[in-house]
Amino acid sequence: MPEPDPAGGPGVLAEARALLGAVLHGHGVAVRITEVEAYAGPLDPASHAFTRTPRSDIMYGPPLRLYVYRSYGLHHCANVVTGAEGEGEAVLLRAGEVVEGLELAVRRRGTEDPVRLARGPGNLCSALGLTLADLGADLTGARPPRLVRGRPPSPAAVLSGPRVGVSRAADRPWRFWLAGEPTVSAYRRSPRAAP
Repeated sequence: MPEPDPAGGPGVLAEARALLGAVLHGHGVAVRITEVEAYAGPLDPASHAFTRTPRSDIMYGPPLRLYVYRSYGLHHCANVVTGAEGEGEAVLLRAGEVVEGLELAVRRRGTEDPVRLARGPGNLCSALGLTLADLGADLTGARPPRLVRGRPPSPAAVLSGPRVGVSRAADRPWRFWLAGEPTVSAYRRSPRAAP
């Protein structure tokens, strides 16, 4: 059951909340972010940066870089690096609403349903045209991919709950989403998570 979002915890939690409502401009498509998950680097056993490896090195900074990876070899997922250099913190972009480039997003995704175009991290990357070629992109630049922050949502507009599909630290309520947004993905617990 979703809970009103409590404040506090690692800094990445505040960064995750602040990304809700921001617009990520990809390649010909822009998405308003409606759902995210926070990952606290070496403090978080569910994070790719729990142990520093060549793959997770980008998560250790600098901030506002894009960490893109392939999930199960099927699709790409994108994270915004949020922590100071050396912290390993990042926010997974889970879902959003296409606000520019609708026709291109429809072609990339093969569906005309606006709710499903960028629901789920793989679908979001597909709609935006993000691939491993975007790994390390500076999101503050003039060229896409770039991030445009809006006014952070009020605390009352943000809900939180467990992250989707993680097997470790599965009950931490570090997934955040905008209340009432139809683009938010469904929660699915990992079958490998402790009961």
